[in-house]
Amino acid sequence: MTETPEKGERIAKRLARAGLCSRREAETWIAAGRVAVDGKVLDTPAFTVTGASVILVDGKALPAAEPTRLWRYYKPVGLVTTNRDPQGRPTVFEKLPKEMPRVVSVGRLDINSEGLLLLTNDGELARRLELPATGWVRRYRVRVNGVVDPKRLETLEKGIEVEGVRYGPIRARLDRQMPNNAWLTISLSEGKNREVRRVCEHLGWRVMRLIRISYGPFQLGDMKEGEAEEVRGRVLADQLGGPGARGTGTAQAKEKRAYRGTPPKKKNTERSSESLPARPSPAPKGKPRAHNRRNP
Repeated sequence: MTETPEKGERIAKRLARAGLCSRREAETWIAAGRVAVDGKVLDTPAFTVTGASVILVDGKALPAAEPTRLWRYYKPVGLVTTNRDPQGRPTVFEKLPKEMPRVVSVGRLDINSEGLLLLTNDGELARRLELPATGWVRRYRVRVNGVVDPKRLETLEKGIEVEGVRYGPIRARLDRQMPNNAWLTISLSEGKNREVRRVCEHLGWRVMRLIRISYGPFQLGDMKEGEAEEVRGRVLADQLGGPGARGTGTAQAKEKRAYRGTPPKKKNTERSSESLPARPSPAPKGKPRAHNRRNP
């Protein structure tokens, strides 16, 4: 009986699954001559490898792929979401807890934004969760300068074009209007570069503060700035579509019941965080409910 040859995969995908980098970063590494397969230094990512391939990165053997893990992280303002910043600014990855393994981010938050950032040791999973095809909604609490017309917010549901860039449907609501500024909740699925800021500024409202409060089913909850919390394996498998999500990074993500982290120990007079409402209530006195820092 003839054996069926093992189906291979592109080298960039294999590096991403090993948790070393994202697929895009892997292509950069290959172009720099850092990756060798079976003794040959690669100069193109258009190369297929199998389980029998001997892969070296910077002369070191590629580590075996670990089970997929995911963390919720509260990114503070002032950090850039990159491994190395040419300008020498502090990065998210420099500030992570020392016990965490090498991780990549699912999407990004710019230096002036804060809130929920998902981190994973599976670069291929990170790429998949960034794609609009997942249908995952990103929600933000946004403080803008000026007086907001709710009718203009409604027009965003049809999408909008700003300086030649077309943005898909955006759901936005006015939570609280104050004399000189307002709090909004904005939900979108595409998450293009600086989308929320560009759309708000196009409408004449300068963004003063931007907080991502959820990414798909994962919620910021009551996390504190700089805090990282791993999503439990069972919850991760459930949220990403079943057992196939574990260790492969290939499951199709499905947005299910909101996950706000491990609930605290219950007391007789307290509710767990799982019982909190899925949608945030308007922030009193111009401050978001789950944050104690002073507004800018």
